[in-house]
Amino acid sequence: MILQFCGLSGSGKSTLALKTKAYFRKEGIFIEVIDGDDYRKHICQDLGYTKTDRNINIRRLAFLAGKFSSFNIIPIICAINPYEEIRKEVGQNYPDVKTIFIKCSMAELISRDTKGLYSRSRLQENHPDKIRNLTGVNDPFEEPILPDLTIETDKESIEESVNKLTEYIKRNR
Repeated sequence: MILQFCGLSGSGKSTLALKTKAYFRKEGIFIEVIDGDDYRKHICQDLGYTKTDRNINIRRLAFLAGKFSSFNIIPIICAINPYEEIRKEVGQNYPDVKTIFIKCSMAELISRDTKGLYSRSRLQENHPDKIRNLTGVNDPFEEPILPDLTIETDKESIEESVNKLTEYIKRNR
């Protein structure tokens, strides 16, 4: 099984993935979190934030996920993953891919603004720190048409969200 998360920055993807990994470690089930932010720093630093580069990034992360999966490790691709087309491609190229939509309202994302991205995206056009390609604000995010699971982190506690995901994994692995 490969889990491909999709959701906007600050929606809780990394937090949810890491807590789920910790839960299953106690059960003797191995999960590897393939965190998009971490991998961009180490193996994908050559990529920007165009649609083409974002798709290449997801292809690379999916390749790694496929390798982990072949060793009976459940990988979680923990990335914004904004385009339906690439999510479908991953599902066609690897066995047993599940799309998990980590959904959160824009109002909540702005209030969390864990990385300061939303405030930087709202700066004046001529400001040197303005972000012009923040997914969901001034760059597209396509909600998944038929996700296998939707977790609404603005409506559920982190414990409820983790429980929802762990139960889903138990039922489907």
